[in-house]
Amino acid sequence: MRPLKKIGILAGEASGDLLGARLIQALRERCPHLQIEGIGGPAMMAAGCESLFDIERLAVMGFIEPLFRLPDLIKLRHDLLQHFLKNPPDLFIGIDAPDFNIGLELKLKNAGIPVVHYVSPSVWAWRQYRVRKIAKAVDLMLTLLPFEAKFYETNNVPVKYVGHPLASQIPLHPDKMDARHALCIDEKTRYIALLPGSRRQEIRYMAEPFLRAAHKAWKERPHLRFLTAHVNEQRYQEFYECYQKYTPDLPLEFFTRRSQDVMAAADVVVVTSGTSTLETMLFKRPMIIAYRTSRFTFWLAKMLVKVPFIGLPNLLANEMLVPELIQDAVTPDTICQHIFDYLDHPEKVQALAEKFTGLHMQLRADSAKCISEAILNVVSGQL
Repeated sequence: MRPLKKIGILAGEASGDLLGARLIQALRERCPHLQIEGIGGPAMMAAGCESLFDIERLAVMGFIEPLFRLPDLIKLRHDLLQHFLKNPPDLFIGIDAPDFNIGLELKLKNAGIPVVHYVSPSVWAWRQYRVRKIAKAVDLMLTLLPFEAKFYETNNVPVKYVGHPLASQIPLHPDKMDARHALCIDEKTRYIALLPGSRRQEIRYMAEPFLRAAHKAWKERPHLRFLTAHVNEQRYQEFYECYQKYTPDLPLEFFTRRSQDVMAAADVVVVTSGTSTLETMLFKRPMIIAYRTSRFTFWLAKMLVKVPFIGLPNLLANEMLVPELIQDAVTPDTICQHIFDYLDHPEKVQALAEKFTGLHMQLRADSAKCISEAILNVVSGQL
């Protein structure tokens, strides 16, 4: 087998940073002296990745918003490409961030560098024509969800379903009291978690309705308390400024880099669509999924997206397990109504937890072993 000495790697946001860190740890178990460089966040850097550029430069979302950052993104991709062409790795791994990664991967593969893409773009949901470019850009697609692998097999793209690493990391039966002790919060209080997202634009669109919903719930039920967690100090500060502006009297406790503890400790979670919905599901917590963006981006998404749900729990179950509030439906009154519905119907929460446990078991696999073996096979030409 050809030895793996050096990899290039790129993650574009917080969820990819966590996945990348676990991937690096798994690879280093097999190749202890592996050199790793590219773009990663704090978790990947702690695992041993040399980040050549700040991951924040990639933290954009939507259809229109990235256009304002286009010159910087083009320059960043050019600089990365030149770096890897001059210092070719044995393998390049792109983690999520498909609009940035796939174009870079295509150029690297054409230069003879093997490419693995980890975390499928939502090509099964919209812009399905992208699968043709993906087929040219990657030697292997690693998917986290079973229905994604079926899509690639149908389109003759080399693929391996590796399960979701979070499903192995998070216990089947999380302990709420352990999480509360870890956060040093009261055991008996009823807590609502507010998780508005890890991107600046998500804070911009979600902070106000989340905070106003929490305030309304608190005014009606003064015994409630609230928790929020943010991926870094920047997001913390942005959300804190909104808190001071809209609801400075709300009994809200802030945490940084503690989102999983906050999910596990909460009685109900209000969460922006994305990986956090999957994490909340794995912690078996009832949730309200909410998503807002610019009006033009929303209009464009309605034209292009071809799936019935936006939340991963609902997509995995292929049914509306938890409420989804989108765009104008994201109102304080509606969010508050769903919070009370969960609090007042424990039997509904229990039934939901049982369904979440079934989905959790479907996603469990020895992801680290599967991924590291698949990557080593690509490098050795055994794929």
